[in-house]
Amino acid sequence: MDTFECIKTRRAIRKYLDVPVPWDLVSNVLEAGRYAPSAGNLQNWKFIVVLDKAKKEKIAEACLKQVWMADAPVQIVICAEPKKAERYYGIRGERLYTIQNCAAVAENMLLEAHNQGLGGCWVGAFDEEMVKRTLAMPEEARPQIILTIGYPDEKVPRPTRFPLEVMTWFNRWRGRIEDVPTYFGYFGPKIQRFIKAGEALARKHGKKVAEKTKEAAKKVKKKVEEKRKKK
Repeated sequence: MDTFECIKTRRAIRKYLDVPVPWDLVSNVLEAGRYAPSAGNLQNWKFIVVLDKAKKEKIAEACLKQVWMADAPVQIVICAEPKKAERYYGIRGERLYTIQNCAAVAENMLLEAHNQGLGGCWVGAFDEEMVKRTLAMPEEARPQIILTIGYPDEKVPRPTRFPLEVMTWFNRWRGRIEDVPTYFGYFGPKIQRFIKAGEALARKHGKKVAEKTKEAAKKVKKKVEEKRKKK
């Protein structure tokens, strides 16, 4: 799947088919997480893959009783090692870089899951101590994100997104530009409307244009053959 297409079509999936996920696909998801960027390449994370039904139910309970999570064939708990980042970057490493590192891991994993035809959901609301007890985690480790992975059993509609020019400023906070289309080109809403209108016309008249093109090509071919005969 094209990278940009993968990013645009990924959805949060909360309903899963009761079908096991082959380990090679789960392994690919983990590998995608392993290749995520991290501050100073510390890679201060660990992954706990949860397949046991009883443990999945306990984790679902710890996640504010989100019972749907227990039906996911796979749960992946992304755990942070904050002290490792603190040794190099102080309090900022512990409280910011560690979170950023794990967030990069989670997004990589979700995109690879989607790329393989799987669905996933990012869960961040949970009782941290309950998750740690369930997974026998040491004091120095902290669960940051829990991902549910499995084959989707729902089609989630595309959520609305703010236009790029509304979310982007230049050189300063609220720094705007006058000529939006020049900067954003294809992605500007006005340009998008023109493109969609053009696509609609192409679909409507494409067949006629193709037929006329064929007729024109036949006429040209005929003229070429007549000139050859005269020679």
